[in-house]
Amino acid sequence: MKFFIDTANLEQIKEAQDLGVLDGVTTNPSLMAKEGISGEENVINHYKAICAIVDGDVSAEVISTEFEGMIKEGEALAALDSKIVVKVPMTKDGVKAIKYFSKKGIKTNCTLVFSAGQALLAAKAGATYVSPFIGRLDDISVDGLGLIEEIREIYDNYGFETQILAASVRHSAHILGCAKIGADVMTGPLSAILALLKHPLTDSGLAQFLADHAKAAGK
Repeated sequence: MKFFIDTANLEQIKEAQDLGVLDGVTTNPSLMAKEGISGEENVINHYKAICAIVDGDVSAEVISTEFEGMIKEGEALAALDSKIVVKVPMTKDGVKAIKYFSKKGIKTNCTLVFSAGQALLAAKAGATYVSPFIGRLDDISVDGLGLIEEIREIYDNYGFETQILAASVRHSAHILGCAKIGADVMTGPLSAILALLKHPLTDSGLAQFLADHAKAAGK
């Protein structure tokens, strides 16, 4: 399973990259705003900065909700760097845009997916990635991981090449659940990735090893 980090924070992206497990980045207008990035030129330069850090795909989201606007924005974003994946919302015009981009060889990420039917349409249109938002489903007492299972079964039935990118991942249990089901990618905060490192027995075991070493060295 690929690990993407869901942020526009360059320091967090660098930390995840340095850890050696980062495969890509997902961003959106909200994450850009959180980092104080505004204005078209600043946003474009920020995408370039992200691409300079990571080796894998970087999802960059269109703002327009109309087909023509999506095409114009998406082509401009894709021209920035070969790593850019154009992030398009799951709407009627969004699906049409995904089909257009697919024919042009431009990678896409269909975002704001909350049902297996939506994921099926995205795959039919040729999306590179589909992003079911499991955390937001959990927030309304719907099983987010259950949706990943449904999509996995459907895609496997028909050999769709669209990758399941589990989004809105909140914690390490989400990551492990996605890995067990067979999601192709997960994207989440740095905190969720780092939480996989932690176990109390690891901490206590290391402390004991160090204590034993210090004791032996003092002899």
